[in-house]
Amino acid sequence: MSEASDMVSGVSELPLFPLAVVLFPGVPLPLHIFEPRYRQMLRDVQARDSLFGLSYFDSSTSTNEMPPVGSIGCVARVTDTQGFPDGRSNILTVGLIRYRIEEYVDRGDPYLVVRVSYFEDEDEKDEALEESSREVAETFSRIARAVRTINDERANLPDIADTEPERLSFLVAAAMEVEPDVKQEMLELRSTSERLRRLRDILARAVSGYEERARVHELAKKNGHSGKKIEIE
Repeated sequence: MSEASDMVSGVSELPLFPLAVVLFPGVPLPLHIFEPRYRQMLRDVQARDSLFGLSYFDSSTSTNEMPPVGSIGCVARVTDTQGFPDGRSNILTVGLIRYRIEEYVDRGDPYLVVRVSYFEDEDEKDEALEESSREVAETFSRIARAVRTINDERANLPDIADTEPERLSFLVAAAMEVEPDVKQEMLELRSTSERLRRLRDILARAVSGYEERARVHELAKKNGHSGKKIEIE
């Protein structure tokens, strides 16, 4: 049993925070709490285990009034809170473990409460998994370097080459600039190798574009004096 599983052991019901973002295990997510019902939820979870469920839900594109039974979300653990005099709060959460909504529970709370079952990726140990992980780490690092160049950033990039494959897949999926429904698909997968495969394909399609933008940006900073002629047809 993993550390994440241990932390939710015995917790079968979770306050639910539907939000138009996707939270992944091991990934931090800052949130601003301002609605009265979620202020109450924050007080309640801090008095217990600091855990609540975060499920991707976009009310502007959904025909449902709430995330449906059977949908997948991620447990959020509150790690830091900054309160304001008017009752609002900035909080820092980190994703813990994924869950499936089994049913809604009516406890009389002003916020939604769900009964859930938890799951993690299936066990996979093979050389192909490690190879996919290396490819994803390398391509993502190339994109990150290009983005840093485009944004004129000087900070060093963290080395993710040796990151454990499942954790790497969550970190990269969270950081990628893709539509939320694509991230939700990544969250729902129970195969690390399949998640890495999809990430590898997405990154491979994107890397040349980012690197070309970085090259053009550097060229523009030099006012075109790169030592090469630019032909305009």
